[in-house]
Amino acid sequence: MPSEDVSALFSQDRVVARARTSKVKEDETVITSLADSLLTSISEITVSVAYIEVEQENFIEIGCYFYRTSIAIMELQTTENTPPNAMEILQSLSQSIDLAKDLVQGLQKSNKPVSGSELRSVISLLEEAIRTMGQHLSSIPSSTFKEEEYAEVAIQSLSKEMQNSRFVVKAAQHGDLDTQVSSPVEQPNQETTTPPPPEEKDLYSMNVEYSTNSLFLDPHNDLTKNESSSSLAKDENDSRSLAMLPQMAHYIEPLYGTFYCPLTKKIMDDPVTIESGATYEKQAIIEWFGKVKDSEEIFCPSSGKKLNTRVYNSNIALKSTIEEWKERNEVARIKLARAALSLASSENMVFEAIKEIHGICERNPYNKVQVRSAGMLPLLAKNLEYKNQDVRCAVLELLQKLAEDDNESKEMIAEELDFSVLIRMLSSNYQPIRHATLLLLLELSRSQALCDKIGLVTGAILMLITIKYKPSVDAFAAEKAGETLTNLESSPNNIKRMAESGLLGPLLYNLKEGSEEMKVEMASCLGEIVLGHDSRTYVAERASPTLIKMVKTGNTLSRRAAFKALAQISLYQPNAKVLTEAGIMQIMVEEMFTRRIYDELVDSKIEAAAILANIFESGLELENLKVSSQGHTVTSDYFVYNIICMLKNSTPDELSINLLRILLCLAKSPKSMATIVSVVRETEASYNLIELINNPQDDLGIAAMKLLIMLSPQIGHTLAEKLCKTQGLPESLIQSPRELSRISEKQAISAKFLAKLPHQNLTLNQALLFKNTVPTILQTISQIQKIGTRSSRHTSSYLEGLVGILVRFTTTLYDPQMLFLARAHNFTAVFTELLVKMSSDEVQRLSAIGLENLSSESINLSKPPEIKKNKLLRMFSAPNFLTSSSSRRMKTPVCPVHRGACSSENTFCLVAAKAVERLLACLDHENAEVVEAALSAICTLLDDKVDVEMSVNMLNGVDAVRQVLNVVKEHRQEGLWQKSFWMIEKFLMKGGDKSASDISRDRLLPSTLVSAFHHGNGNTRQMAENILRHLNKMPNSTTSYYTM
Repeated sequence: MPSEDVSALFSQDRVVARARTSKVKEDETVITSLADSLLTSISEITVSVAYIEVEQENFIEIGCYFYRTSIAIMELQTTENTPPNAMEILQSLSQSIDLAKDLVQGLQKSNKPVSGSELRSVISLLEEAIRTMGQHLSSIPSSTFKEEEYAEVAIQSLSKEMQNSRFVVKAAQHGDLDTQVSSPVEQPNQETTTPPPPEEKDLYSMNVEYSTNSLFLDPHNDLTKNESSSSLAKDENDSRSLAMLPQMAHYIEPLYGTFYCPLTKKIMDDPVTIESGATYEKQAIIEWFGKVKDSEEIFCPSSGKKLNTRVYNSNIALKSTIEEWKERNEVARIKLARAALSLASSENMVFEAIKEIHGICERNPYNKVQVRSAGMLPLLAKNLEYKNQDVRCAVLELLQKLAEDDNESKEMIAEELDFSVLIRMLSSNYQPIRHATLLLLLELSRSQALCDKIGLVTGAILMLITIKYKPSVDAFAAEKAGETLTNLESSPNNIKRMAESGLLGPLLYNLKEGSEEMKVEMASCLGEIVLGHDSRTYVAERASPTLIKMVKTGNTLSRRAAFKALAQISLYQPNAKVLTEAGIMQIMVEEMFTRRIYDELVDSKIEAAAILANIFESGLELENLKVSSQGHTVTSDYFVYNIICMLKNSTPDELSINLLRILLCLAKSPKSMATIVSVVRETEASYNLIELINNPQDDLGIAAMKLLIMLSPQIGHTLAEKLCKTQGLPESLIQSPRELSRISEKQAISAKFLAKLPHQNLTLNQALLFKNTVPTILQTISQIQKIGTRSSRHTSSYLEGLVGILVRFTTTLYDPQMLFLARAHNFTAVFTELLVKMSSDEVQRLSAIGLENLSSESINLSKPPEIKKNKLLRMFSAPNFLTSSSSRRMKTPVCPVHRGACSSENTFCLVAAKAVERLLACLDHENAEVVEAALSAICTLLDDKVDVEMSVNMLNGVDAVRQVLNVVKEHRQEGLWQKSFWMIEKFLMKGGDKSASDISRDRLLPSTLVSAFHHGNGNTRQMAENILRHLNKMPNSTTSYYTM
């Protein structure tokens, strides 16, 4: 290139630079944009110089200066303390960089040979540009670097070196030789070879040597033997650019020729000097001597001098120098690799930088400290989320290498890592990433301090367990996951997490074989975790013996943890058998009745009672369960008496609840129930039970009322009397709920308790009446009818209790106040309405019972119409044909059944209330109790006190015979048969030919009657016999009739 053209190009570049300077604004965005532009230009320069073959040494050194300048630019770009003159520095650097870019690319693109004079001119201009750049770098203030002193020292050193740079053109020594510069397209793709070893020179020679072999591209380097590296070799230009990094490192820390072994052509590790004064790698010269027989003459491999001896001496000075050089060179390489990671201009650069660091750490373990000190860990952690999977895999392998055999490194890595990212990598579809992640986790798990940190990551232990138990999918991964889990077992918290994730082996092993402290930890874990259904029995079988032993012989902490674990195990009902076989019953009963340790911090009675209650509620046969060494069983007086006595005494609410749970289970056995009733009467414990109803803790009040409900058939009147004598009762049991959608269990149980106490107890009924509870009950029933029973899980039970309370009042209608109450609130209409609108079987049954009770009083309440005229007045009254129609309308209607004036409100007449049709509809119900209650109510219309003939005619009009016959066919209960047969007999006797005809046409009735005649009790047999005679199916005899 002519010198005039170069000068013109230089002038043109200055004009362009000035134009760029005029447009730059002094803000951070512009600084970042300009810095990125400069970095891109430097990258293009370093790629271009790699293809210039002439003066290759000079151009490589020039490329090195520009690359090192890019690191300084990145410091300016990323520093938190941007200097005021940052824009000025970058603009000044831009001029030199643009000039260098044009010069280098001009050489590369030229198709003509370049003369020596042109080459000297270009290198001279590049030298001037580099010196100018060095001056501009020196103007970066110290405040820019804050605490990063190494960065300040490096940039200032680079500035001085660039200002003193000088390039000698060797072509000038041999005349002007034309040189052709290759372009990237023309560059042949051939493997570079290591230059021959230089001649031996003085140990401290300053002649700089360079190697064209890159550690990144060395085919003998094991680090590149990775199946994933192939995907990163697709870009030749990037690869050539990255290949510059090691060469640049050599210029930072020069490589001396004396470092090479003449035989291996590699840098020596153990240099030795032979008789000729030449130095070789020890192993290499030994192998050389071994090739020559002892009888033959031997010569120096490099100088050819004859050797008289094979003796060699270690060259300690050279060895130390090489080691020091390696250390300095490796530090420089680490810094370059860090810069490459910071640049991250291409996937290849990042990948090869990571592999370079890995190789450096493998060659010298101390270099791992240097890598940490260089601030590499945050960059590596950031690259774990790099888009390229090969880069991520390389980062994982490097982190594992850094963590090996160094707990401090492990902890520093853990500080930078996002463990959730690692756990996500365990589910990667790319196997190398999965394996590398597992190896890193395995290495980190060797530090006990990190075990909890790993276990705390959401899903970490679950993922490892899943991988461990899938060896058929990936045997290597399963093995490493298992080793990692074993390491994590050093933390009790992790053992708990493993158990929660289904891996129970570590917990059960440490519970049985661990130290006392570990056993307490494991028992505590077992008491806290929620086991799956498939593992609860497994745990019970293996843990129960140890836990029971801890209860018997352990200290306070041990006993507390064991009780808690046993309570958790006993919650699963199938475990009851396992626990009883392990001998838990006698231990728990002893804890409750006989153990007296007052200095313990834990009251074992509460836990023991809870465990027994859980076992009892499992459904085991209780009668044969022994609770003491004297042979006492659960149903014995000894056990029941002690439980009730404990309940009577002042005990914590939690203990009282568990004692009541035990009694509720015992009450299901007739033998135990008799004992409970006897002890309650003897100890007057009923007072205590009723007082528990108003306990602020709802669970305690609910349990007490459940037991009282079970006791009411035996001592119901006693309970009712004591209930009325207790302050606040019974009115507090009937409270209108604020929201029907939030009816509580206690409200439902309270209503049920009042409904189950003996209905005929007038004292309780009057107490409920005087406390004005009926309006509240009726209002609540009406509201529930409107919204339905699905508004709350307890609504249906609550409604049943309320209806049952209303039925109570119908049993004491002999009391004027009760009669007035039923009339005032029209109970007949209320029960009739409930027969249809409510789907609950119990509500329908109770409503039918209420109607039966009311209807039974109708005959007593129905009176003939009052005679308003006496005989004297009738004598002077006008004849009937002269009376007005209005006077006929004034006649009071007479009920055909009750032969008097009737209404649903005043006389509770079923006919007037139109309840008969609804009662007959209940006869089709599947529930036999509902059917029986409905039949009982209808039977009140066929009683001998009413006009049976008129009643039968009325029932025939609504097809009652057919529905009663269906009841006989559908149900076989004794009570239903008796009521049905009684009604059929009434129809046959009072219904005339029509009823007899309807009944005789039923073909199935005779067979049912015959079956009842053979298998029924006395009354049923007699009724069946009477019907058969009416049907001419049996001979006539003296007939006796029965009334219901």
